[in-house]
Amino acid sequence: MSASLVVLIIAIVLAGWAVLAYNGLVSLRNQVQNAWRQIDVQLRRRHDLIPNLVEAVKGYMQFERDTLTQVVEARAKAVGAPDQASRMAAENQITAGLGKLLAVMENYPQLKSDQNVLKLQEELTTTENQIAFSRQAYNDSVMQLNTRVESFPASLIANNFGFKHAEYFQGAPEDQAVPKVDLSMGAPPRA
Repeated sequence: MSASLVVLIIAIVLAGWAVLAYNGLVSLRNQVQNAWRQIDVQLRRRHDLIPNLVEAVKGYMQFERDTLTQVVEARAKAVGAPDQASRMAAENQITAGLGKLLAVMENYPQLKSDQNVLKLQEELTTTENQIAFSRQAYNDSVMQLNTRVESFPASLIANNFGFKHAEYFQGAPEDQAVPKVDLSMGAPPRA
């Protein structure tokens, strides 16, 4: 075998590897973008449900205006967010506000019996579960892309063709606090 043939075979193998590495990175980047779009679909559904829920509970919850206002303002920030990081932060505010709203709703017996409120609450709970699942799928895709971008030798292709790390969807800082659990049932019985 001549030296030029060996060089040609090596060049073909390297070119084939480069094409496969590039296409793999493109595929992972598209997977991350698709996963974000899936989150976006669920977030838009939540954005559509919030005004209906707020309108339905507003008459009952005269003393909870701050909670309702927080949810509405967070929704407005999320809808008008200029970039993905701002949107993620605003969505975390919505999640916190909705959690507070749903907890406060438990204090109003009339709300528990209102069929419209119950239906909206159920739809919102289902949507929140779908958002959580979509966030998990997104973060899995981000992990795969980031691993490939950092791994050698694919990192050579990633650096030369502008493939960047993607941002993970992170929970709000208050979601990371360890909950305080008190299992005491009062004073122990006396013997």
